[in-house]
Amino acid sequence: MTPPEPAPRRTTGPLYAAGFTTAFGAHGVAANLGAADADAVTSLLVLGGLLALYDGAEVLLKPLFGTLADRVGARPVLLGGLVAFAAASALYVAVDRPGWLWAARLGQGAAASAFSPSASALVSRLNPAARQGRAFGSYGFFKSAGYTPGPLLGGVLVWAGGLRLLFGLLAVLGAAVALWAWVAVPVVPPLPKERQTVVDLARRLADPGFLVPTAALAGATAALSVGVGFLPVSGRAAGLGPVATGAAVSVLAACAAVVQPRAGRALDAGRLRTGTGLGAGLLLAAAGAGCAMLPGLVGVLLAAALIGVGTGLITPLGFAALAAGTPKERLGQTMGAAELGRELGDAGGPLLVAGVASAATLTYGYAALAVLLALGPLLARVAARPVRCSPGRDEHR
Repeated sequence: MTPPEPAPRRTTGPLYAAGFTTAFGAHGVAANLGAADADAVTSLLVLGGLLALYDGAEVLLKPLFGTLADRVGARPVLLGGLVAFAAASALYVAVDRPGWLWAARLGQGAAASAFSPSASALVSRLNPAARQGRAFGSYGFFKSAGYTPGPLLGGVLVWAGGLRLLFGLLAVLGAAVALWAWVAVPVVPPLPKERQTVVDLARRLADPGFLVPTAALAGATAALSVGVGFLPVSGRAAGLGPVATGAAVSVLAACAAVVQPRAGRALDAGRLRTGTGLGAGLLLAAAGAGCAMLPGLVGVLLAAALIGVGTGLITPLGFAALAAGTPKERLGQTMGAAELGRELGDAGGPLLVAGVASAATLTYGYAALAVLLALGPLLARVAARPVRCSPGRDEHR
């Protein structure tokens, strides 16, 4: 896998590392809680609660921290979130008791809610308009790089030293990235802005310029979450071993990581339009969900590759469109709200597939997701039809 070319400013390196940290922290722990000591995870209900804590904190807090970043500046919120992430991780290392695992996981989720939207807002602020696609493609690459080895490396650490060793590594990682960001990321002062009422906020978030890319990001995350969670189930049902099913999930993550920087560069060069790219990404993800209905290894691998390419295409284009259509003084709020949309997709996709599968079969669950994703481009076109872009605002559309 070839990493993307470096951004024109080295100051964005810690921001990409922050994206890696939140992805690795989320998947590295979540994938290995079930393998933890019985004293920490005593039942499936406890496991489900621990998994929900991290995502639940992000759903509730990301918009709030995004708005705070606009008010006081994204850099202090980024630094505070990274330090809090390190502290929450170190908490469980210092107090190895089952009850403190809940507090540590909740703290990690709350901290990620602070530094994740702040990092994406700074990625936009520290890069010129002509490099937004490339910048978000690189950010997505490193985030995908966190998702890919997270479960495997986390499993090795839990096997070698239990959850305390994994949380210890996360504490060191969070502290190191915080120090790097403190040294390298410049102060980006908040921009003056007009007073915003609740009606103004609702109007802006209801605009197709926000809804279309956010809905596409939610659809991409839904497909990714279903692929990671359910393709191994399909593989086991077809008689495949854990190595083959694990390889399929790695194919998904690797395809997403490889495609994102290339899609960003194509957007900046004018070779790809946002609307076309988002529609194609949703159709590719829908085709991947359809291929998951095929039996055997071929279906699993095709599904993983297509979902990976589709989500890799959508992610940088969606964030670049949000950055291009948002006043700079409201970037944190927009990125926080968009991250909320992704979290809802992360939860909604598996819930949809599981609900349909429980009433029929997993094949029908995949079909339901495929239909929903395939309808996305049509709904986006209908929603955007009455919109008239002002001059200078359609360069990424």
